[in-house]
Amino acid sequence: MSRRPSCSRRAFLRVAAGASAFPAIIPSSAWGAGGQAAPSNRIAVGCIGVGPQGNGVMGGFLRHEEARVVAVCDVQTPRREEAKKRVDGHYGNSDCALYHDFREIVAREDIDAFLIASPDHWHVLHALAAVRHGKDVYLEKPMGLSLAEDLALRDAVHTHGRVFQFGTQQRSSREFRLACELVRNGRIGELQSIRVGAPASIARDLRPEAPVPDWLDYDLWLGPAPWSPYFEGRVQNEYWWHHSDCALGFVAGWGIHHVDIAQWGNNTDDTGPVTIEGGGVFAEDGFGDCAIGWDLTCCYANGVTMSYTDNTKNPQGVTFEGTEGRVYVRRGHIESEPEALLGRVIQPEEEHVYESNDHVGNFLDGVRTRAQAICDIDVAVRSDTICHISDIAMRLGRGVEWDPVAERFKNDAEANRMLTRAMREPWHL
Repeated sequence: MSRRPSCSRRAFLRVAAGASAFPAIIPSSAWGAGGQAAPSNRIAVGCIGVGPQGNGVMGGFLRHEEARVVAVCDVQTPRREEAKKRVDGHYGNSDCALYHDFREIVAREDIDAFLIASPDHWHVLHALAAVRHGKDVYLEKPMGLSLAEDLALRDAVHTHGRVFQFGTQQRSSREFRLACELVRNGRIGELQSIRVGAPASIARDLRPEAPVPDWLDYDLWLGPAPWSPYFEGRVQNEYWWHHSDCALGFVAGWGIHHVDIAQWGNNTDDTGPVTIEGGGVFAEDGFGDCAIGWDLTCCYANGVTMSYTDNTKNPQGVTFEGTEGRVYVRRGHIESEPEALLGRVIQPEEEHVYESNDHVGNFLDGVRTRAQAICDIDVAVRSDTICHISDIAMRLGRGVEWDPVAERFKNDAEANRMLTRAMREPWHL
């Protein structure tokens, strides 16, 4: 299902540190004939957040025989009931448990792993709760609303020795893997620049306050976000996606997919840009207050420049430009100049990136064997960081210098204050 990279010293030490609490490999006796999980030894999965994205990814877990979805959690009654109906229908029973409070589901000792696909402002708190209860986590993107949240989750994942998979599933797609291997093996010559384009957020209209419906726990939905009145549609994706109380907007919600591939192709998974310049456009009125357009230039210490824009300026996807050619990739499509590049096979002795062809399956492999997932916590934080510092640069309206070693802005107290964000009581990291 996946080809894992050789274990670096850093990764070895991380695994070794957790070896006393977690076996490196689950004994083969736990699995049935032919490598299939015996019913009593399947990976028990809980799902927190079963809206459109959560329900979609949950389908990936349902397709795997080695896993069994045993419980779902959502503060919206129709969503959790519909998810239970789907799970029970798949297994032909009525065993799937329902929860509306995540604190109850993460405390279940019989659940091994969680899919978390709640609204963005809940991602890190839900993941932290699961990790601290000893669970492995598949977390939908983007990660946190502040870099401080990302770093807290990274520390927790390492401290508790958990397997982590970020929902940047493009790394488990052939066309993106091929594009990055072509670039990293010099097929386009020396990499000079990268162009990334992603959809922008939308300026949503203001709506009148309305009574909270009885199918919604609105206070728990808001959670760490500032209190704001309920209105019709408030808790649906097309609204909260575009307001900074709950999200960074599509500079993160969509852009994370493509900047993650840019990082992969640039071989900078352990670092990031050192400067960001440019600006963004924000709606002057209405509900949405995330960037509805942006044009940023990110410079790396290796000399590569990344143009990160909304997709009215760069085509959606990732374009790698080198001294001898270019490769453009988006979902389901890859092209190159010259065209012959795509026919040149990457030889066994050349550089190969981590191979996964099934993002959920790759995570489940990790849960079973304790191997590192393709989008592990370190990779995830580095890619997510670009979204954070991009948003900060746009809101400041000026260029910033970033120190990827210290993971702070250089001599910039104003920008560094924006790396953390207050949470509504009683919620905290």
